[in-house]
Order: sequence, then structure tokens, then C-alpha cells
Amino acid sequence: MAKLVARNVRKVFPARSGGQQPVVAIEDVSFEMEGHSFVSLVGPSGCGKSTFLNIVSQVEKPSRGSIEVLGESSKRARIGYVFQDPRLLPWKNVMDNIVYVQDAGSKAERRAQAQRYLDLVGLGDSAAMYPGQLSGGMQQRVGIARALSIDPDLLLMDEPFSHLDAITARTMREELQRLWKAAGAAILFVTHDVLEAVLLSNRVLMMSSHGVIYRDITIDLAYPRLQTDHEVVTLQADILELFELMEAETGGNRSNGSEAAPGP
Repeated sequence: MAKLVARNVRKVFPARSGGQQPVVAIEDVSFEMEGHSFVSLVGPSGCGKSTFLNIVSQVEKPSRGSIEVLGESSKRARIGYVFQDPRLLPWKNVMDNIVYVQDAGSKAERRAQAQRYLDLVGLGDSAAMYPGQLSGGMQQRVGIARALSIDPDLLLMDEPFSHLDAITARTMREELQRLWKAAGAAILFVTHDVLEAVLLSNRVLMMSSHGVIYRDITIDLAYPRLQTDHEVVTLQADILELFELMEAETGGNRSNGSEAAPGP
């Protein structure tokens, strides 16, 4: 199980030209998550959600503050990453795309591990297929299987269903609830969609357009959840009202052009 501790994280991107100002992507983010948790970062585009994931994965470094992610026995956690775009290698088949990211075990063991997670995401018969032969939803399932195949302590997911059609995205949200329970990894999930966060998470961190966490909300609803459930619809409406209150209190958008409010 993973433990993530973020302390006063700030990220500033320097100006790209002389006439521009530096962009403050994240102002001051502190929180902890641990165990088999599903935490969503929810906020308008441009509020620093994806930047925060990149700092957790060490793709970016914070300008100030620190992030520590520990796995079993207080060792550095293994981190898997699922992107908006599956980023599959088109010249490799599904099996080889998954085996490519693995760094332990014999070839046979890696292929067995890949097959295990293909079975888990419902693509057990697709190992020999190539990305171009798969639908968008199937490609994203392969991306999830690839991330899970390293047995991560923490799985980072950056709006993984935003490029899918509404019907496929709905199916994938339902499937992710099952996969999270089966895989055992903690998940840190980025979305601008409040409904998606309510369906998936047991905790929601609301981020304002100023790059700070405005509210930390615990969601105590039984799984599986459907978007037509009365409790889900009610909680979605309550959180959307909180976003309206947040924008009123914080003065709306900051100057880097982020959107005013997240949508369903």
C-alpha cells in the first residue's frame, strides 16, 4: 500500500518570453493519502492538477515544498501512470506494449504478468492485436493494464476517459471501480468532471483556479456506483455548489486563462 505526503508544494513555470509573467501552476498544496484509497483531484482546467501528477511521478520538480511516496516497508513506491492518450507503440502488439514497461522477471514471467492484467481489463484475447486494430476504449484498457502490470503501489490517472465518447467513458468508469478493488493499488485521479469524481472516489480534493486545495471531501458511498444513483446525483450537485462558492470567495480565475468551473 502506498503513502503519499505532499508538503507545501508550489510550482512556478518561468516566462517563455520577455513580455510574459511567470505562471504559478500550483500555489500551496499539502495533503496525505495512504492505504487502498481512491483520491480525485477535481478542478477547472489550468488549476495545476496534471502538473501535480507530474511532480508526484518526478517528471517535474516542485519550485518549493516536497512530495514523498512510500510503498511497502517505507521504500520508494512503484508508480504507474495512465495518461489521457494511451500512448501505445503502434509497431508493437498489445502483449509487447505491456511487456515493454516491465523491469523484473524472465520473459515468460513478464508475459504471464501482462496476460494476467489483460484478462483483468477484459482483453485477454487481444494480446496479438496492434493498437490500430483497437477502439479508443480498448486502447485505454491496454494503457491501464500496462500501468498495472508493474504492480504499482500508486496509480496516477490523468483524465484517462476524457477523449472517449460518452457511452464508452461511462462503461470505463464502471470498470475502473472493479479494477481498483481487484488490483489493490491506491489511485490518484485527475479530472475536471465532478460526476466522474463522485462515481469513482472515496475522497475528493477540490482545487481552485489559483492552484490551492479548497476543500477535502470524504465520499462514503457503497460501490458499485451508477451515475443515476440518487446519492451520486445529490452529492454531485452539492459539490458543484461548492465550486460556485469557491469561485465567489477566490475571485474567479487567475490570469493564465483557466476555465471558471468544472462540468459534469
